[in-house]
Amino acid sequence: MRRTLTIVILVAGVTALLEAQRPSTDWTQWRGPNRDGLIPSFTPPREWPQQLVRKWKVEVGLGYATPIVVGNRVYLFSRQGENEVMSALDADSGKVLWQTGYPAVFTMHSAARPHGQGPKSTPVFSNGRLYSIGMTGVVTAFNAADGKQIWQKPGSPLVPTYTSHAFSPLITGGMVVFHVGGHNKGALTAYDVNTGDVKWAWGGDGPGFGPGYGSPVVADFGGTRQIVTITQSRLVGVDAATGALLWDRPFESSNETNSGTPIVYGQTVIASGNSGPTIALSVARRNNQWAAEQVWENADIPMKLTNGVIVRDALFTLATRNSGQYVSVDAKTGKTLWMSEGRQAGNAAISTAGDVIFSLEDDGELVVLRSSQTAFEPVRRYKVADSDTWAQPVISGNRIFVKDVSSLTLWTLN
Repeated sequence: MRRTLTIVILVAGVTALLEAQRPSTDWTQWRGPNRDGLIPSFTPPREWPQQLVRKWKVEVGLGYATPIVVGNRVYLFSRQGENEVMSALDADSGKVLWQTGYPAVFTMHSAARPHGQGPKSTPVFSNGRLYSIGMTGVVTAFNAADGKQIWQKPGSPLVPTYTSHAFSPLITGGMVVFHVGGHNKGALTAYDVNTGDVKWAWGGDGPGFGPGYGSPVVADFGGTRQIVTITQSRLVGVDAATGALLWDRPFESSNETNSGTPIVYGQTVIASGNSGPTIALSVARRNNQWAAEQVWENADIPMKLTNGVIVRDALFTLATRNSGQYVSVDAKTGKTLWMSEGRQAGNAAISTAGDVIFSLEDDGELVVLRSSQTAFEPVRRYKVADSDTWAQPVISGNRIFVKDVSSLTLWTLN
């Protein structure tokens, strides 16, 4: 009996160890676990199928927020009627496990009506909680187990003109960071994850809004953890612990709609404005002062709503020229390696796993590409939605979660 018990304990211990060592397939925030478009734990099939398998499709409400996938649960932030709603679904069946909503009535600017009423910001999951910002700037913390609201901060009647709040929050040092805008003079604001108390705020872009559109990244430069983001008129790095401005560079773009997420490549930041040139900055501390010095500029690859990925020291993205051209650029020098033919897509949500690149185009087509230093090499094209796809897809193991205008679909690779 004792020997049997010992064997059971050993087997249980080994199983637990293997589970702990198994790579995670979770997708916990905007652009994935590291906010860089890199897909964790994906093994490509030996041969790509002609078609994907649709497991389920459910109506979940309007919006462009990326689904959050943790284990066997999918969390989604969307609009249902006049409410903004956080939902939890069973990943196997699409069954709704819980929903929590709050009123979010507002009138969109006439120029923005084609974009819809959102929400457009992707929540962030951390330590059993979800944090979101709605179209009017309402900040909410939810319990991921049952959807109960933990704390909430009011929004503002002043919202960005074009897409309202599309800034996706991040977690750092026990804080959740938002670009709340409006009543807080466009400030980056860090809230205590447990209480919602403001820990710091940076409002250096002056009165009114920061962009409300682009999202930040967290990076370590010279041993200092920094939040790097595009504001209304600048590209900035602030101390993640205190919110103090460390460095900034002018970063103008048309219509004040900076919508990109900076890309961190070593000690370099790569960024592109609204159809402006793409630049790379080297961030370093010299003579006791921080500086961001330009390494290269490439005017041939303007990006607007598409964010790129780094694959084998090359930046892969969709440029706005010629109605959308895929492009690969040497991330060290900024030299264009190749460009595809034009008219590919208006925008695309791009992610990568090793040498495999996924690009969900805005017309509902998912393009699978082979990473190449010399040419555009699509492998397969899959139709995965019947309406516009502005949200990032989530690729988790062999599961592909696609949010279109109002529904969420699970596709699988067998």
